[in-house]
Amino acid sequence: MDDLTRYHSLYELWDSSQLAGENAAYLEALYEQYLSDPSSVPQAWRSFFAALPRSASASVDSAHTGVREQMRQLTRNASRTAGEPSPPGGSDHEHKQVRVLQLINAYRFRAHQMAAIDPLGLRACPQLPELEPERHGLDGTDLDSVFETGSLAMDGRATLRRILEHLRGIYCGSIGAEYMHITETAEKRWLQEQLESASGQPVFSNDTRLRILQRLSAAEGLERYLHTRYIGQKRFSLEGGDSLIPLLDEFIRRGASHGVREVVIGMAHCGRLNVLVNIVGKTPAELFQEFEGTAGPAGNGSGDVKYHQGFSSDLRTPSGLVHVNLAFNPSHLEIVNPVVEGSVRARQQRCGDEAGNRVVPVLIHGDAAFAGQGVVMETFNMSQSRGFSTKGTVHIVVNNQIGFTTSHHRDARSSQYCSDIAKMVDAPILHVNGDDPEAVLHVTRLALDYRMRFHKDVVIDLVCYRRHGHSEADEPTATQPVMYRAIASRPTTRALYAERLVGAGVCDQSFVERLLDDYRARLDAGMSVVAELVPAEAADYPYAVNWEPFLAQACTAFLDTSITQERLRELWDSLLRLPEGFELNAAVAKVMNNRLKMVAGALPVDWGFAEISAYASLVGEGHGVRLSGQDSGRGTFFHRHAVLHCQRDGSMYVPLRNVAADQGNFLVINSLLSEEAVLAFEYGYSTTDPRTLVIWEAQFGDFANNAQVVIDQFISAGEQKWNRLSGLVMFLPHGMEGQGPEHSSARLERYLQLCAQQNMQVCIPTTPAQIFHLLRRQQLLECRKPLIVMTPKSLLRHRLAVSSLEDLTQGEFQPVIGEIDALDPQSVTRVVLCSGKVYYDLLEKRRQEVLEQVAIVRIERLYPFPKSQLRSLLETYPRAWTFVWCQEEPKNQGAWFSSQHHLRAAIPENERLHYAGRRFSAAPAAGYAWLHTQQQHALVDEALGLESAGN
Repeated sequence: MDDLTRYHSLYELWDSSQLAGENAAYLEALYEQYLSDPSSVPQAWRSFFAALPRSASASVDSAHTGVREQMRQLTRNASRTAGEPSPPGGSDHEHKQVRVLQLINAYRFRAHQMAAIDPLGLRACPQLPELEPERHGLDGTDLDSVFETGSLAMDGRATLRRILEHLRGIYCGSIGAEYMHITETAEKRWLQEQLESASGQPVFSNDTRLRILQRLSAAEGLERYLHTRYIGQKRFSLEGGDSLIPLLDEFIRRGASHGVREVVIGMAHCGRLNVLVNIVGKTPAELFQEFEGTAGPAGNGSGDVKYHQGFSSDLRTPSGLVHVNLAFNPSHLEIVNPVVEGSVRARQQRCGDEAGNRVVPVLIHGDAAFAGQGVVMETFNMSQSRGFSTKGTVHIVVNNQIGFTTSHHRDARSSQYCSDIAKMVDAPILHVNGDDPEAVLHVTRLALDYRMRFHKDVVIDLVCYRRHGHSEADEPTATQPVMYRAIASRPTTRALYAERLVGAGVCDQSFVERLLDDYRARLDAGMSVVAELVPAEAADYPYAVNWEPFLAQACTAFLDTSITQERLRELWDSLLRLPEGFELNAAVAKVMNNRLKMVAGALPVDWGFAEISAYASLVGEGHGVRLSGQDSGRGTFFHRHAVLHCQRDGSMYVPLRNVAADQGNFLVINSLLSEEAVLAFEYGYSTTDPRTLVIWEAQFGDFANNAQVVIDQFISAGEQKWNRLSGLVMFLPHGMEGQGPEHSSARLERYLQLCAQQNMQVCIPTTPAQIFHLLRRQQLLECRKPLIVMTPKSLLRHRLAVSSLEDLTQGEFQPVIGEIDALDPQSVTRVVLCSGKVYYDLLEKRRQEVLEQVAIVRIERLYPFPKSQLRSLLETYPRAWTFVWCQEEPKNQGAWFSSQHHLRAAIPENERLHYAGRRFSAAPAAGYAWLHTQQQHALVDEALGLESAGN
């Protein structure tokens, strides 16, 4: 093998293995591996290593030492050039040939930094010596020399001058492509071929170019119309980012040609009205009503501002119908991302789209939020995980180059690009000049094709600007005078492109003006401006869900959720049947043996048995169950064991997936260490699939603090704002058990404060039977409201917190549970009302002290509050004159402040309600076990009237 052939081979191997500076140590390691066992490395590398020169007279060890030094020299060269190593020998032209290959690779790595992607021309491009021929030992005398072009898409041989022109056309024009960070060779090579074969100058038919102009005219026409008709009203216009409309239009049409039948879009408010009207097909008449204040909310809802609204429609394309859904979104910018991903996962599940070819998510971001909001990273982290993947998302950053008034390059981030976060998942990033609509269309096709081929995330960074600042009421020149001078003097994207087409003879000026006039006439008429829109009465999307049945019942309606003992035994026969040779961990085997005794009636039922029984009964009846959270398979407190692990080979078995041949789907997911994105994902899933019981479990209840925006903006208010139903269940482990401030309280008070208009349910079940009936009720009731469950920790194994089989096979969930001991109602003078774990502390102390005049009543559902049931129960104690609310939480926390008015309305008139519990505290719980115990004893004694606690 001569030097030139050898180094051509090395170039290809080097490029395919991504042996740039940061990975160059790989070459040395590979050579060490070759020395140990030549057959362990690929044949091409064996040939290369075998051909390396070494002295025949030297010993084997010294020869190898010399070759290792050559390897180090090669990697040092690579570190300097991020390209092809220089050869130690060969002719001058051969040396230069290798340097040309270095130069080509340098453009692939770095030229995006020199691309003309800023329409305002304000982007400061760095000096990049790596892109200069001189850096690679080439000069002006080499420009007309002919070199081989390697894998560069040319004719195989070309002059250096042509090679440079070709590279600059591809990588330094309106598109800046970042893809050399990708570790998968096939993906990187495919992108390279697509970019380089187009030479940076994609060719579109005149029909396509006219369609681009038509979509730009619509984008600009709507903004002009609203700006003059509704002067001064905020609309968060798209102006400056107009190319988003032809981008989305092309995405939907090309997606249909790939077989996509549903596109779900998530975006913040900037440009949202334009997308609603010009892409999804909301009629201008509806939008005008919102501007004019004549639109109103449905029923008792609050409604929301016009730029938070969602919409869905069916659109015709040359390749068939596409259902397009724009998700509702609050002002919390990127939080809609995981909501959309959850909705897409549910849609894919619903139509059997395991490959992700039929339903595709599109997330539209702002540049400052994309770099600044942590939920973006969390959502990327879910993109390839088993329980959350949607087989690739197309991300579009509407890059206004500013965050409100924050300069992007100085204050908004520490990275070079706002899109750098996407590199964590090896996503290709395509920066594109928003004022070059044809380049925008080219990267749209490339991004979608990549997603459909590799089923991974991809980013389009649409570099543009905001013509009116953050909103139409803003004065952006106060903080960005240079930028807004450039914007004020710049023609619109439509005007620039129209001039380009007229100059090319594609159309004349009268056609350009007619497009604007026709669009304005349709706006005046209030009719839809999307010609492809299928009328609602003619829409026939086969996977649509009818939510009407889930409006049939109130969440407080009676429902018998019992199952027969025979059915319970059948379920456990399946659940306890393990694959042959499956060896359980000893502690898990004990749990399973106890469950065998429970189903036989030999042991009382515990929480884990009841919970698994609920899931098994539901999937056995054809319902789906989806449970996710940190450690949810086993359960944080070792109680669930929904996933079993073989001790011999590590294989896993999920009994709940093997209940019956025609059962519903069961999926339990040990989620990534995220609360915000995972909870939002599950909310999105629940709003799309009412036939699956969707549960998110916090490892400890207060970990939900990290997802507060999801609870505030979606779970508690989504129905009132947007008429979106959700049956999401939240499991929040809660209870004061001496574990300190951070592992005790699930912040019950926050959920109760959010309760109104029957928007959700807050329950604290204290027995296994209660959780069994509560879960079945949540799925079987013809109603979908979020369910917040304060789940137990120590009660999972408390000797008193048990149920019988009959408790599961009879009755329903009880919102209020009365006294369980045989007290004489006529002797009761004191009634203690409580919820949760403190009940068992009160019960044990009452029994110990033989306080037969004290009755204890549990309120298991704090909202909607069971006032009538509680009042009826209290009427059975005619001589009671002292009523106490007892809670473990501090007085400013827990249920006291949010529920005391309900409690007072239920006790007899003119009677006073007393408080027994911890005093006001900034922290949720004590950090010392002795102090916790002291406080717990004091509040129990106070509640039972044993002593008066101090303030």
